[in-house]
Parts: sequence; C-alpha cells; structure tokens
Amino acid sequence: MIVLSSDQVVKDLMDKRSNIYSDRPDMYFLQIIGGGNRFLSMPYGDTWRLLRKLCHTPLNINTAKFYVPYQDLESKMLLDGMLQNPQLWIEHIKRYSHSIMTQMLFGFRTTSMDDPKRNALYHVVESMSEVLGSSTGAVLEVYPLARKLPDFMLPEKKHAKKLHEAERSLFVGMWLDAKRAVLGGTSKPCFSRDLVQNQLAYGISEELCGWTVGTLLEAGSDTSANTLMGFIQAMILFPSVQKQAQEELDRVCGDARLPTMEDMDDLPYIHACVKESLRWMPTAILGAPHKVMQDNEYMGYHIPAGASVTCNVWAIHMDEKRHPCPREFDPLRYIHDPKSSYESATSADASQRDHFVFGTGRRLCQGMHVADRTLHLAVSRLLWAFNIDKALDDDGREVVPDPERLTQGFILHPEPFPASITPRSEKHAVLLRKDWEACQQLLDQRKQWIHLPEGLGSKK
Repeated sequence: MIVLSSDQVVKDLMDKRSNIYSDRPDMYFLQIIGGGNRFLSMPYGDTWRLLRKLCHTPLNINTAKFYVPYQDLESKMLLDGMLQNPQLWIEHIKRYSHSIMTQMLFGFRTTSMDDPKRNALYHVVESMSEVLGSSTGAVLEVYPLARKLPDFMLPEKKHAKKLHEAERSLFVGMWLDAKRAVLGGTSKPCFSRDLVQNQLAYGISEELCGWTVGTLLEAGSDTSANTLMGFIQAMILFPSVQKQAQEELDRVCGDARLPTMEDMDDLPYIHACVKESLRWMPTAILGAPHKVMQDNEYMGYHIPAGASVTCNVWAIHMDEKRHPCPREFDPLRYIHDPKSSYESATSADASQRDHFVFGTGRRLCQGMHVADRTLHLAVSRLLWAFNIDKALDDDGREVVPDPERLTQGFILHPEPFPASITPRSEKHAVLLRKDWEACQQLLDQRKQWIHLPEGLGSKK
C-alpha cells in the first residue's frame, strides 16, 4: 500500500494520471459484503463506467438544484425536531440527511427517527465499518492465502456474509418498491425514475440496480450526518466561531426569516464553516484505495502496476504547513474561498483544495453538489435558530466533548456526546413552528408529498 500524504502528490498521481490510477484493488471484505455489485469498490471497467454515466445526470451540478425543495423541507423538520426534542439531536441529524437521500434516490421521505429501513441501513454501515477496520481485515488484505481459512477461524468473514444478505435484502427491496411506484405512475422525481428507463436499454439486473441506488443512499446519508456531528461539536468547543456566524446571519437574514440557498453568496463565513467542518472532522482517515493499472515513474520512484494507492486524508487535513494549528476550528482559513467542493477538487492548484473528503480523480464523489447544499442549509439554519452549548451532567457540571475521541473503523465521526441546543429567542422558536406548520399542507397523512414541490416539476 502506497500512502500519499501530500496534496501535490495526490494531484500529480490520482488526478493528473487518473487514466491509470482509477482502478480498485480487491478489497476482500467489501467484495463479500457487496457481492461485487458495490459501486464504490467496483473495478475500473465497462460496468463501472456505465454506472458512473447513469449517475451523472441526476447528480450533476445542474440537476442538483432541482432537489433544493426536498432539502428545504427536511431542514425545516430538522429544526422542529431540535425544538421539540433537542436531546435527540444526533437522531434528528441522521433522519435529515437520510430523508434527503431517500427522496432523491427512491422518491419517498423518511419521516421518523424510528423508521426501520433507516435504522437497518445505519446498523449495516456501522457494522461494515467495524469489519473493514478490523485487524482480521488488514491481515487478509496483506496475506490473501489466509482467506482460505474456514469461517469458524475468521468470525469477521462470517459476519461479512451476514451483512451481504442484510444489505441485499434492504437495497434490492427498496429498489423494487421504487420501481413499482415509477411503473405505477405514483413516484416523485428521483434517481430511480431515470434508472427504470435505463435498465432495459442497458440490460441492468435488478440486483445491480438495487446495489447501485443503495450504495448511493449509504454514502450520502452517512457522510453528511457525520460531518454535521463534527460541526455541532466544533460549535461547542469554539463558541467565538458560533457568535461570529450568528452575527453574519443576523446581518443578512434578520430575525424574521430563515436563511435560504439564495443567501449563500452573502454568507461567506457560513460557507467557510461548512468547508472547515469537512476539513476539521473528515469522514474517513484514509480515502478508498485506488489500484495502479500500469507501471509508471514518479520523482525517481517506480510504481508498479497493481500497487494500491490511497490518499491520507487526515494527514493532509492536519498538515501544519497547510493549515496552521490544524485542530483549531477556524473558518477564516476559507473566508476568501467561495468555491464549491467540486470547483475546489478540480482546481489546478493542489495547495488551494479545501478538503479531500469527496475523493480524487475519476473516483471523485458525484454527489458533492447535493452534499454542499445539504450541509449549507443545515449549518446556516441551525445557527440562525439555536444556541449550541455544552450540556450539563447530573451534578450540574459542563460536559466537554473530546474531539480526539472518534469512532474506530473505516468511517469516522465523533463518539456520541451530549449537547445543549436551545432557541435563540422565543421569536425564533415561533417562526420555526410556523414554518413547519405551513409545510403540513404539502404533505399527506403519512407525511409524504401530496404535490410536487415548487421547482421539481421542470425536472426531466
């Protein structure tokens, strides 16, 4: 494994030489769990190129704006949940990010924190992260012969097989439900609509369709939720940042309306807070590994075909030369950087890239345009509406979260911690209630959309 801890080397190899750095190594446990159908771990070939092409249309920068009404409604439910049950803030955030993705991909809202499909997905993701980050997983990657050992000697392998069945049932089941809604004319605009049209034309199996949409759900739900957990922690630990952000929001939006996406250009500090959240608490220590497709030379080093190469996300984000005092949450690093995640990732100047959360080269995450909006709406509206402070324990002492206490495994986020989340004023609280109440006329008794949200009708 070749680990790249320099932004310039990542740019030179994984971006500029993406034609030979875009394959995937045989990630053993991930292949078992995904059955070879997981888009993330699929080798660079015709099937991967086809799926990437099909994902481009519903996730590109022009199409992503059509989903803003979904994000707007979900953020208002997030605020109402924080107002009603602030102690469940982590669950509210998870529901928020998950529901945006289920609407975009399958055409239905996730209306409850207790939704069984949502809980099943998060259980699988957490279990998968543990398996992939286990010592057994590392041994089997380095010593492939050990994979032939019987399952009773490799409990993680047995666990991986069970996770495969759980994910298969969940992903294919959700896909078939969405497909029936599309064919029955009852679906809302979503990725599954496009996939149903393309399935027959390209001869894609039900299994592969399910895994394709399911993998996007998995990636989009988890990444945004984990980033927002890190953001909440940062607001507790760095109250001066919260104060400055709220001053900007009050100056631009006042106290009589929520921030909207139209305010983004006028909220550079909020934009910088989103960027700093992604840098300060990345959702993975290492990027998913790439496999080199042919021998090549770099700075006097021979890099053989078949070598695994990965981006050391944590090391680059915490590089003191790149980011002085890297464990300080300081949005001013990005105050003069209006670029989106995509614009930054594709910039010619490696030193100016904001973060490496969304991957590199031809494996760059296609959903980053959606993620930027999901994070911006949540960050701006949470700070407009609430004060975020340290919680008190049973003895009345402040609980200070430790930013170094992170989950163990492939996926990274802070260990759960309590927070005090209170409305900034009664006027703010009243407006939140009124806004969410106004949304009810758009929804049926199951809290699903009755009519297309404004702006989605023109999406083809």
